[in-house]
Amino acid sequence: MIDTIKQDLKNIVAEWIESGYLHEGDVFVIGCSTSEVAGEHIGTHGSADIAEAIFNAMSDLKEKTGVKLAFQCCEHLNRALCVERTTKEAQQLEEVSVVPVKHAGGSMATYAYNHMEDPVMVEHIKGDAGIDIGETMIGMQLRHVAVPLRFNQRYIGKARTNGARVRPKLIGGARAHYEDTRLNNSCK
Repeated sequence: MIDTIKQDLKNIVAEWIESGYLHEGDVFVIGCSTSEVAGEHIGTHGSADIAEAIFNAMSDLKEKTGVKLAFQCCEHLNRALCVERTTKEAQQLEEVSVVPVKHAGGSMATYAYNHMEDPVMVEHIKGDAGIDIGETMIGMQLRHVAVPLRFNQRYIGKARTNGARVRPKLIGGARAHYEDTRLNNSCK
C-alpha cells in the first residue's frame, strides 16, 4: 500500500507544481489524517510510515516551489500548526507551548515536528494554499478568500483529498474592475 500512497503523492505534487498557483514564500497548509489514508476512521490508526511518505512529498513540493510548509495538528491540539521557526518569524506568528504526539496532534504533525530543522508550534496561520488529506478541515488556516481546487488525483491512499488556494477579496461593487488575471478563473 505504501507504494501506491507514494505514487498518489507524486501525482498530486506534480499537479500542484503544474497549476502555477504556488509562489516562493507562500504558506502551504497540510492537513492530514494518516488513518484515513490507510482506510481507517480519522484518529484511530495513525501511521508514522504514511506520515513519512507525506512529509517527503511535501518537502519535495517545498524544494520545487519555495513554499513554506505548515502541518496542521488534529482537533486535540485545536488544529495548531507545526512550522519552521523562520516561517513563524517571517509571518510574525505567536508561538505556543505544546509538542504534538500521535494521540494529541496526530501522526503527521508529530512526524513533521520531529523532522523539521527548527520546528515551533503556532495556534493560527493565514495560508496561501493547502491540501486537505482525509477531510481534516484546513479552511480555518487559509486567508480569505479560499478557492477549492479539483485535481485529477482525488485520493491519497484511501483518503479523499482536496486542495485550496486563496485569491484577493473582490471589493468595490458594480463599478469596480477586476483586471488581475489571478481572478479571472475564480470568479465564475
